[in-house]
Amino acid sequence: MIQLIFLIICVIFGIIVYLSGALDLLGSFFVTIIGIFIVLSRGFNWLAILLLFLILGSAFTRFKKDYKRRIGLVHEKRTIRNVISNGIVPVIMAIFGNYAGFIGAIATATADTMASEIGVLSEPVLITSKEHVKPGTDGGISVLGTVAGLIGALIIGVSAFIVNVSPDITHSICIAIIAGLVGCFADSLLGATLERNGLFNNEHVNLAATIIGALVGIIITIGA
Repeated sequence: MIQLIFLIICVIFGIIVYLSGALDLLGSFFVTIIGIFIVLSRGFNWLAILLLFLILGSAFTRFKKDYKRRIGLVHEKRTIRNVISNGIVPVIMAIFGNYAGFIGAIATATADTMASEIGVLSEPVLITSKEHVKPGTDGGISVLGTVAGLIGALIIGVSAFIVNVSPDITHSICIAIIAGLVGCFADSLLGATLERNGLFNNEHVNLAATIIGALVGIIITIGA
């Protein structure tokens, strides 16, 4: 009965996501399927962390929207490709019950989103050459963006402990911060190299970054 309620919540959330304009119809449908998989395999507490990422991502995408529009950084509505690139690794980690990989992947996605959306308010430098570039340039990093990414990862780490995804607060925060920042910088490095050269697109970079974040989280757990 409880699982049925949670499944209904997943469907309602998917409808809300679509109506809010955060995702297109197919993207909203797929995020609902992802939510159902996580609920059935691990429970609503694991899903809550993924929902937190979606809420933070949506909120900070809208942050300073007028300014972003003025500098030419208006985001198109996110699609199923965005959902897969950011969500498929956490789903796999959830199915196998690997909380460290799960936290690492979502912390990476959250850190990258917040770093990107807040970092455009300052002048970034290219991670590979340190030359100043325009806000929104692939591979651009900034102090402001890095701090925002750190805060995003921290929120995921603390929340994962609060909802009992991770058994220890210190361990949860360490996984989230280290994996989140490593994954976030890996995203920038891939953006500055493979994406700028046309070998990867944004979804490829996001997927690779969440894989790296998950692996770092797992390695941290093994070494603990």
